[in-house]
Amino acid sequence: MRHKALAATIAALALIGLSAAPAQAITDGVPDGDAHPEVGLMVAFVDGEPAWRCSGTLISSTVYLTAGHCTYGADHVELWFDDDLRDAAAIGYPTDGEVSGTPYTHPDYDDNAFYLYDVGVVVLDEPVILDEYGALPTLNQLDSLVQTGKKTATFTAVGYGLQKSFPDAAAWKNEAVRLRMVSYPKLVQINTGFTGDGSLLLSNNAHTGGTCYGDSGGPNFIGSTNVIAGVTSFGLNSACGGTGGVYRIDRADDLEWISTFL
Repeated sequence: MRHKALAATIAALALIGLSAAPAQAITDGVPDGDAHPEVGLMVAFVDGEPAWRCSGTLISSTVYLTAGHCTYGADHVELWFDDDLRDAAAIGYPTDGEVSGTPYTHPDYDDNAFYLYDVGVVVLDEPVILDEYGALPTLNQLDSLVQTGKKTATFTAVGYGLQKSFPDAAAWKNEAVRLRMVSYPKLVQINTGFTGDGSLLLSNNAHTGGTCYGDSGGPNFIGSTNVIAGVTSFGLNSACGGTGGVYRIDRADDLEWISTFL
């Protein structure tokens, strides 16, 4: 069963007052500029009101890939693809996006165990035309990293939101500007007893950067390619240090479900 050890670890963390939570932003990264125009910021609406924000990637002109916990329970979504969204009044944030869309969540997703099938899509009301979109991996593509790439494999994580996170007592030091940011984490775990066969753990430190609050659903591209290994999914501590969890999308059920929208 997918993530059996991961589920047990997260349950144990809860018992000692810690928790694994949806991860949402780039830490120790740099502004992305125009490097990844296919990556956008979404705001999910519930009962007509903006409720939360996430990141994601256009994999076609009308299909935006994100995390399941970003789409679950949402009525509709507003999206922006500018790299600099700090001027909320000028861009209509958080209510009037560049384009709107309808959210869908993996049919096996359970919000009480969000890390198990943490993938969702948004089908846009109007196409966004780009020269290139994010690409899906091939079936089980990441398994090759178990033997050949664990020490050298790098990823490109992209997203909007919080750049630095601190414990509650020092939360005033948090850095949260709406810029599209990029970092280059390294592979820490794949196909282990902890990650199971559905997640990756990537580095999250000052040297490589990583992900944190403000960027769930954002892409983790393989190396410098446009191939999406997985979507930013969870973190294991409130300061976003050590490692970041990525939900893999190279498994058969995920690829088949995503492909129904393409």
